[in-house]
Amino acid sequence: MHTIGRREFLMQSLATAAAVRGGSLLAAGQADADRAEAASLYTPQAARAVERGLAYLDARQHEDGSFGSGAYRSNAAVCGLCGMAFMAAGSTPGRGPYGTRVTRCVEFLLDHAMDSGFIVVEGAASHGPMYGHGFATLFLAEAYGMAMLPGMREKLGRAVKLIIQTQNQEGGWRYHPHSRDADISVTICQVMALRAARNAGIFVPNETIDRCIDYVKRCQNPDGGFMYMLQDGPSLFPRSAAGVVALYSAGVYQGPEIENALAYLMQFVPKEGSVNNDGHFFYGHYYAVQAMWHAGGRRWQTWYPAIRDVLLDQQRDEDGSWSDPICSEYGTALACLILQMPSNYLPIFQR
Repeated sequence: MHTIGRREFLMQSLATAAAVRGGSLLAAGQADADRAEAASLYTPQAARAVERGLAYLDARQHEDGSFGSGAYRSNAAVCGLCGMAFMAAGSTPGRGPYGTRVTRCVEFLLDHAMDSGFIVVEGAASHGPMYGHGFATLFLAEAYGMAMLPGMREKLGRAVKLIIQTQNQEGGWRYHPHSRDADISVTICQVMALRAARNAGIFVPNETIDRCIDYVKRCQNPDGGFMYMLQDGPSLFPRSAAGVVALYSAGVYQGPEIENALAYLMQFVPKEGSVNNDGHFFYGHYYAVQAMWHAGGRRWQTWYPAIRDVLLDQQRDEDGSWSDPICSEYGTALACLILQMPSNYLPIFQR
């Protein structure tokens, strides 16, 4: 098995980001700045916490390649997120310390891709099967950009096509693969999957993205936060973090919608003693840290150390996991993804 040091992983990811920005002297200078920023924020304590979290996930993969426990055993979203947590640390299918884990996770999800393109694991609990499909498709698209496995392009292409075909008239998506209604939470899962697929060379129509942008913008409330559905509703932190990342993923990087949303989110900077008491803690902070990473500057420099320290405090001493009502594999995968954001390794997270 090919292994590589954590610092070398970080250097490679920053070099990749520079290449994406054009390989210019300006890009090289930005890469140097990113490297210095990452070194200051991704502390040895954070790196150790991630190592322990990934070791926990490593020990929790089932024989069939899936992840999850309790009612959420083998849930497609949990599987995809665990696979992404390993890839965020630099492992790719067949390469790196967790390369075998990533490969088995890819194979499990491909085995559960229906002829229609729908990726669903029968019998596993879910908040809605399109959540699982979106996270699974995102993971497969990220993995496809790093290594092609047999049958992967065909099944990934069908999964992406299903997302495109099930967009509703409002421009969003909902719990099931039909176009009857939409909500901001399921929509963010699909638009991130589409962005990752487009990055990997899978065709995504511009009109699909344009309709999604329109939908997300119409979900924004005057206070800068986002309602759950277009039928009106209050702004809440988790869905608002998702709304910002939906816009970023769709290619909207600036404008009044972004600025107002970021101002809303900054009311919720994590504080010592923050707890996961509503089932949406990790979900909300997974999107919030992405929003602040893309925003950069003062917002990022304020947000990341705050959530980093909260997560370090919440990690279980006995096994390195993080607890969540869905399952500990889910909480641990999201915590590892959040903590690894400064490494800028996964293409979907790169600025």
